[in-house]
Amino acid sequence: MKQYQIAVVVGSLRKESFNRKVANAIAKMAPSDFSFQQVQIGDLPLYNQDDDGSPADTVRRLKREITASHALLFVTAEYNRSIPGVLKNAIDHASRPYGQSAWEGKPAGVIGVSVGATGTSMAQQHLRNVLAYLDVPTLGQPEIFLQAKEGLFDEAGDIGPAGRKFLQGWMDRYVAWVKRHAA
Repeated sequence: MKQYQIAVVVGSLRKESFNRKVANAIAKMAPSDFSFQQVQIGDLPLYNQDDDGSPADTVRRLKREITASHALLFVTAEYNRSIPGVLKNAIDHASRPYGQSAWEGKPAGVIGVSVGATGTSMAQQHLRNVLAYLDVPTLGQPEIFLQAKEGLFDEAGDIGPAGRKFLQGWMDRYVAWVKRHAA
């Protein structure tokens, strides 16, 4: 059985990030031939095209981790109706220099959670626009716009009973998407 390595990019640095909790919980819903590894993005320098010829070690690490993966999972917060700057910074680093994008062709899923009912939907739409430009085939349906409210997580930090079936349905579609599109 082929093993699928998924690079998980969480667009939040907050210690108690709801999006990191979702990333951890949803990974447990995947079949055993899928493994999820969160990539670190908080230690990247700000993107500067002048550095393309000699990227920082942290940038090289990010590109290696993305390149080694079969697929991507973006779990993003919403900041001011868009994606967090730290996420955009990571995307820019791993897509450069031009023609050497680590993202290209990697199938992706996009999910997120926000305190407001619609916040992550706006961030996800912006992210999907960026991913389309980078030639990242992205699962379109179902979309997952979670609201951080009582019952989202159970006491163990897993997805609570109210959302488990819905999120398992998403995971099943994501798995099929990756298997269809992963090189």
